[in-house]
Amino acid sequence: MADPFLYTPDTGSDTGTGRLVAEATPGDNAMAVSVSELSGRLKRMVEGEFGHIRLRGEISGYKRAASGHVYLCLKDDGAVIDGVMWKGSAAGLGFRPEDGIEVVATGRLTTYPGRSKYQIVVDRMELAGAGALMALLEKLRAKLAAEGLFDRAAKKPLPFMPRTIGVVTSPTGAVIRDILHRLEDRCPTHVVVWPVKVQGAGAAEEVAAAVRGFDALPAGGAVPRPDLVIVARGGGSIEDLWAFNEEPVVRAVAACSIPIISAVGHETDTTLCDHAADLRAPTPTAAAEIAVPVLADLRLTLDAMAMRTERCARRYVERGRERLDALVRVLPTRDRLLGPQRQRVDELGVRGDRALERRVARARGELDRAAGAIRPATLERRVEAARARLADVGRLIDSLNPDRILQRGYARVEDRAGATVTTAAGATAAGALTLRFRDGAVEVQASDGPATSPRVERTPARPQPAAGARTAATTDQPRLL
Repeated sequence: MADPFLYTPDTGSDTGTGRLVAEATPGDNAMAVSVSELSGRLKRMVEGEFGHIRLRGEISGYKRAASGHVYLCLKDDGAVIDGVMWKGSAAGLGFRPEDGIEVVATGRLTTYPGRSKYQIVVDRMELAGAGALMALLEKLRAKLAAEGLFDRAAKKPLPFMPRTIGVVTSPTGAVIRDILHRLEDRCPTHVVVWPVKVQGAGAAEEVAAAVRGFDALPAGGAVPRPDLVIVARGGGSIEDLWAFNEEPVVRAVAACSIPIISAVGHETDTTLCDHAADLRAPTPTAAAEIAVPVLADLRLTLDAMAMRTERCARRYVERGRERLDALVRVLPTRDRLLGPQRQRVDELGVRGDRALERRVARARGELDRAAGAIRPATLERRVEAARARLADVGRLIDSLNPDRILQRGYARVEDRAGATVTTAAGATAAGALTLRFRDGAVEVQASDGPATSPRVERTPARPQPAAGARTAATTDQPRLL
C-alpha cells in the first residue's frame, strides 16, 4: 500500500484542467489528511529523532508563570528556539535564571500543534561554564550594591564578649566542630546552632530562613537571642558555594539586626554573603577567633589593671601625705594660734569678777536702805490709816444701799425681771409689777382703769446690813504707803 503522505504528480490527460470539487482519481496517490494527523506525525518524528538533546544558548524572554512553570527562549547569533521548563524541574535549579545568561539546557524537542512550532522541554539547566557563572555573579553583585546592601556605613560593630553566639551551618560537617573547639579554647560561650543545608537545591532558602529566624527570636525567650551570628561553610568550588551568592541569602544577612560574621569557604573564596555581612572571616576557625577574646588574656589584662589601680591609689595617698607634711611645717603652732584668745579670756574673767563684786555691793546697799525704811511704828501708822479708810468706805456703802429707805415706809417697784420701775409709763408697759416693802413683796397688776385688789405675796425681807458694818464688796482695797 502506498504511503498516503507521499505525493506523486498526476500526469493524466486532464492536466491543467481546473476542478471545483476534489474527487478521487485513478492512479492518484496524494490522499488528503487532516491538520491534526499531520501535526501528530510531525510530533512523533521530532520526538523520536530528538528525544534527548543538550542545547547551548543565551536565555532571552525569561518568565515564570503563576503556576510555577518557566517559559524562555534560547538563542545564538543565527537562530532562536522556544523552551519550557515545568514546575517540578524549575524547583531544582541551582541558580536564578536571568536574561543574557548563557546556559546548557538538557531536555527533548517536541512540537506545539496549537501554534505550529517546535520547542525544547528543559529537564535540567546549567550555566555554560565558569564564565557564565561569573557573569551572573557580577550582575547580581552590581544590582545589590546599587541598593546599598554592601555599604560600609551600614555595618554594625561586633560585641566585645557575646554571651550567646548563633551559628548557621551544617550540623554534621567539620565546620561546627572547629568553631566549637576554638570557642572552648579561647573563651567558653553559649552556642545555638541552626542546622541548614550548605549546598544544593534549597540551601539558599534554608540559610536565609535561619538568619531571619535568629533575628526574630525575642529577648528573654526560651531560646536565647544571640548577640552575634556566624554564617559558616567549608571550602569548595564556586558551584559548591553558590547558595551563599543567592539573592535571598544576601538580603537576609544585610537586613539582620544582629551583627553577622560571614565565614564561607577558605581565605581565597569570596561570596556576596561576605559583602553583606558586618565582617568577613577568612575561615570558620578565624570567625570563632574574631567572635570572642582570649579569656587568659582578659585575666592578665584585668590583673595588670588591678595592679596599676593599686599603684595609683598608693601613689595618691603618698602624695597626699607629702602635701600634708608640707602644710604642717608652714602652719603656725597651737600656742601661736590660741595665745591671743587665751589672753582675751583671762582679761574677760578678771573684768567679770570685778563687775560681779560691784553688782553685789550695789544690791547690798539697796537692801540696807530698804530694811532701814521698814520700822514697826511706820508700819502701824500705815495699818491704822488703811483701817480708817476701810471704815469710811463701809459707811458710804451702807448709806447708798437702796433697801435702806424701805425702813422708813417706802416701797420699791420692780418688773418681772427685777428691774426697778421709776415712771408710770414704765409701770403701765410692764403690766405685772412687784412692790418691794421692808417686810416682803406684793404682786400687783398695773392698769389704766379702776384699781383692782392687789394680790399680796409675802416674801422674806432681805437682811439689811447693820449700820457701820464692813462688806466684802468694797471697791477700795487697802494699800501700803
